[in-house]
Amino acid sequence: MFTTRLDAALLAVAYLFIGVALIGFATFGLHPELLAASPSSAALYGPIYTRIGQVQVWLLWAVLAAVLIRHTGVRWVPAFAAVYVLSFLSEFFGTGYGIPFGGYAYTALLGGKWFGQVPYVIPLSWFAMAIPSFALARAFGVAGTPVRRLLVASAILVAWDLALDPAMSHLTPYWVWSDSGPYYGMPWLNLLGWYVTGLVLMGALTLLRADRWIDRLDLRWLGAYYGVNILMPVGMMAAAGMWLGVLVTLTVYVLLAAVALVPPSRTHALTTATNLMT
Repeated sequence: MFTTRLDAALLAVAYLFIGVALIGFATFGLHPELLAASPSSAALYGPIYTRIGQVQVWLLWAVLAAVLIRHTGVRWVPAFAAVYVLSFLSEFFGTGYGIPFGGYAYTALLGGKWFGQVPYVIPLSWFAMAIPSFALARAFGVAGTPVRRLLVASAILVAWDLALDPAMSHLTPYWVWSDSGPYYGMPWLNLLGWYVTGLVLMGALTLLRADRWIDRLDLRWLGAYYGVNILMPVGMMAAAGMWLGVLVTLTVYVLLAAVALVPPSRTHALTTATNLMT
């Protein structure tokens, strides 16, 4: 399935929005003294700042939903419902009991919350990244086993958080950790929680045979869509000079690509040759 002009236009809108948001963050978010010097800018940026996170999630989800409807009809809806419920449960236990991510709480910046704990938009964000992660893992791991694809898909999802968490909890207070960790305040347990949650979501997509309709989507478009999601947190870190976070994120992506692109048959052949030599 090839990308249509409308698909490309929707993606362009998303990139334009993220670009403008990054300019605003680099200008006013990192230099609040500029707002103090310009009351008119403060009056404009203040309301935008309190809503930009919610608008971003809704916009990116809507772009994906529009493309899914165009190419798959309503076949994606059961998978969306499953991912929404499962990711909500993971977040609910995380915010309520510290399992599986560690203790944390969402602030009011992401809007209304289920049961006063999990913002309505958070499961939308999980879905928006689960779909391209699942698709990319399938594309890179065609020769691999289903288990290998699940492991890679979950790792692709987790890689997003290496940029997301520093940007959204260290640079901006979208959520607050109960106990500070070594990676820009994030505890390492969070990555394990992400990976476990990712495995559950990818397993659900597999059981629901999401591949039957995901294969109708243009992989290049899905890759670019994943990119627009990662652009905001990576761009924020770069603007703030958090180069360690940028380097870690990009390095993990390179490693994931290397692992995903190595055919299992080649790995087996290398192992066999090594055993024969010894």
